[in-house]
Amino acid sequence: MNIEELKRKLNSRIPQPIDIKNKYSVLIPLIKIDDKWHIIYELRASTLLAQPGEISFPGGRVEKNETFEQAALRETMEELNIDEENICKIGELDYLISYANFTIHCFLGEIKNIRLEDIKPNQDEVDHIFAVPLDYFLTHEPMIFELVLKTESNESFPYELIPKGRDYNFREGKHAVLFYQYGEYIIWGFTARMTKQFIDIMKEIGEL
Repeated sequence: MNIEELKRKLNSRIPQPIDIKNKYSVLIPLIKIDDKWHIIYELRASTLLAQPGEISFPGGRVEKNETFEQAALRETMEELNIDEENICKIGELDYLISYANFTIHCFLGEIKNIRLEDIKPNQDEVDHIFAVPLDYFLTHEPMIFELVLKTESNESFPYELIPKGRDYNFREGKHAVLFYQYGEYIIWGFTARMTKQFIDIMKEIGEL
């Protein structure tokens, strides 16, 4: 084994999370309405196979040879039916790693040179959009509930190869699920978690 070659290889690669099956990217779209900042949310079309009728940010799967940022911008343009010149990237927030073996990168961007009412989203993917003022999140903390994640028995698993077999003490996990209620809309799950992270950053810098 050539240690120097191994060192060169490890130093030239970017560490990645293990066992991630899918990569997704979203954009939190900010827009100014009557001199106040708002976040744009989508209500997903009821005909979609994944999360129909749920509230989300523009985003989707990262395609081959595409960066997370490129995916977020492409999906935003496709779903909101706007041009790249209408999106001004502000920066990247923390990313999420799901218990379901996928990762979501989150970017923040300003929607410019177009009014909210003039945005006509892609009806194949988006039922409609709505905007929530940032001030709302200053006075409304999310509700937080926990789900317990357990290992489910699987007959094809070789229990005979591990200590204690079926009695092995597999760890249980806890998954916090956040909910915001804004009028008739329920913003929850990863969308709520990314919203809160952005709001927490705004509070840290004294912007809210």
